Amino acid sequence: MSHVVPVPATPSVPVVGAQPGDTFPVRRIYCVGRNYVDHAIEMGHTGREAPFFFLKPADAVLPVAEGTTGQMHYPSATKDLHHEVELVVAIGRGGRNIPAAQALDHVYGYAVGLDMTRRDLQGEAKKLGRPWCSGKGFDESAPIGPVRPAALCQVGADTRIELKVNGTLRQHSVIGKLIWNIPEIIEQLSGLWELAPGDLIFTGTPEGVAAVVTGDTLSAKVDGVGSLQVQLVAR
Repeated sequence: MSHVVPVPATPSVPVVGAQPGDTFPVRRIYCVGRNYVDHAIEMGHTGREAPFFFLKPADAVLPVAEGTTGQMHYPSATKDLHHEVELVVAIGRGGRNIPAAQALDHVYGYAVGLDMTRRDLQGEAKKLGRPWCSGKGFDESAPIGPVRPAALCQVGADTRIELKVNGTLRQHSVIGKLIWNIPEIIEQLSGLWELAPGDLIFTGTPEGVAAVVTGDTLSAKVDGVGSLQVQLVAR
């Protein structure tokens, strides 16, 4: 059997702490919406609502080597691009209906990611009751640092997550403030989709999301996991 068009390359993210040159092939990107209390409040919501999810295309990833500055093109069709720093979970073993008590056995590792958002397009879609795809799933909308194997990470309730823009702190919190923690997220997701090796889960962003412009440098960090630095450039 032959293909009638060239086979697309598999998106992948570098892995640190493994064999040199190892990469994590990306199958799907799941994202958890409004998963920190204070971010939910700043977006006009309160309380511990049931978790909800949206997806980005696998090729929305923009891998950036640790210690380097990646370049993200400012996307078209927006005048209100927002940053959202997130802890990313990389799935190494799949399954359906995974109990929370067993969920961490399915985690290969962790990374630092940015869920970049065309907020004006997302806001318009919300008002019209339409999907968020144009606001969330555009090209290069998921910058990500290297995946680090879970055994080499230190992720706990006190793990700090932060984002600076041009050296000024914009977002900061601790992983313990997730409304739905990582095992609960995996349990909920695997009840909706069969998870598989290569899946990435963006677990939610703390408060402090705001607009960025061409020329800005975004520096993200999750203690015990890694860092990520991206500069916005004109296309």
